[in-house]
Amino acid sequence: MNKKTLLSIAALCAAATTTALFTGCSGDSSANSGISPQKMADALHLVMKSDRTVYTRNVVNRLVKQDKVIKASEHWADEQALPLPAQMFRMGAEMVAKESNGEFSYSLQSIWPINKQNAPKTEVEKAGLQYVADNPGENYYGEETLGGQKYFTGVYADTGVAAACIDCHNEHKDSPRTDFKMGEVMGGVVIRIPID
Repeated sequence: MNKKTLLSIAALCAAATTTALFTGCSGDSSANSGISPQKMADALHLVMKSDRTVYTRNVVNRLVKQDKVIKASEHWADEQALPLPAQMFRMGAEMVAKESNGEFSYSLQSIWPINKQNAPKTEVEKAGLQYVADNPGENYYGEETLGGQKYFTGVYADTGVAAACIDCHNEHKDSPRTDFKMGEVMGGVVIRIPID
């Protein structure tokens, strides 16, 4: 795909997601329409997955694996390298946490985390990550109460989309698993939305 096509697809995804969020995914923009937590989580995930895939394939994989002009590193700031896709994702999640007033949160987790802080902590996270690993192409939805607040939680598979992902996980000294293949589930995106 050329750059113009990629930009057009990204713009369409953003426009579709914005329209869905404000019209309740029904095309009805009346004051009484709303969006279910599941539809909101699905729409948010579509944007996250698209951005993550584009960065991984068209920036990291191209510049590191194909053109070999720069490396990607956990220590990107010190080494003048590209941030790893997981680091870019986490930086975005941290910015959302600061600016969203608790409207939603998201994280990248795995049952095989390189960084132990990315391991599942709640029962819903554990069940969801195992479910998406065992059922490719399916999402997991649940509800949980944390700190007295009830949440809708969606868990979505995060798959290896480029050689850079697969090689990094398979070759990392702290990786608990070293046999990932292209397209295989490597973890999951956990999206949490407060509900009444």
